[in-house]
Amino acid sequence: MAYRNKAYVCFDGDNDIRYYRLMKAWHENENFDFTFYDAHDLMQARDSSPEETIKRSLRERLKNSREFIVLIGENTKNLFKFVRWEMEVALNLDIPIIGVNLNRKNGLDSDRCPAIIRDELVVYVPYGVESINYALRNWPDEYRRLKGQGATGNRFYKNLGA
Repeated sequence: MAYRNKAYVCFDGDNDIRYYRLMKAWHENENFDFTFYDAHDLMQARDSSPEETIKRSLRERLKNSREFIVLIGENTKNLFKFVRWEMEVALNLDIPIIGVNLNRKNGLDSDRCPAIIRDELVVYVPYGVESINYALRNWPDEYRRLKGQGATGNRFYKNLGA
């Protein structure tokens, strides 16, 4: 098994890529206490490639991921070709999932959350440096502990601002 130290970020590439790019900018800016090792830096998956080639590349990235971040925007729950597939693979690989609400809601947003992860052991945080950073630092270990105890269902962190 590969050493897992990457954060895999899943998002609506048509509408929400700016949020992903901002996360990368936080990481690169020394004025922010935000560190994540992006699984997407491992290899490129070109949109012009055949679907199976892209999925093979994405699966390799997922296999090297310690956590899976899904940026939950207005249309995320309706995306099936890649976004739902990525979440399905993350669940099958038992990768801790962090749902990040782009509307900054803390906790499950049942109006926007994709059905495939709604009832799974997932933590939901508002989009923001502090909340995402907190989840990255804490959720993978909490997930493993809770999973070992047989816990199910969604989680959130109290008093966590964006």
